[in-house]
Amino acid sequence: MKIYVSHATNFDYNTELYEPLKGAFSDDHQLILPHESGNSVTDSKESIQSSDLVVAEVSYPSTGQGIELGWADEFHVPIICIHRSDKTPSGALHIVSDRFINYSSTEDLVEKLRHAL
Repeated sequence: MKIYVSHATNFDYNTELYEPLKGAFSDDHQLILPHESGNSVTDSKESIQSSDLVVAEVSYPSTGQGIELGWADEFHVPIICIHRSDKTPSGALHIVSDRFINYSSTEDLVEKLRHAL
């Protein structure tokens, strides 16, 4: 499965998101990690359109991520929203997804996401 990982850039996404996801899912799924090479601009619209799923880390507000999730919704790409247990994501996200996972640690995230996939 080709999975696009959407997120804000104002947290340590390499340590908190990319590393756990790569360790748990890269053998079985193709992960698209848009900022893996830094903050360079990528054609996320094309990547999202060709993906089977978007996993959106929505703990932190992000205009760019909102645009990406709008594209995913328009392209009928399913979205799973994940967020830290101590954060409350925007209620507007319920317009594009009804699948939400809250997690307390990276281990908890991997376990719950594995179950959802």
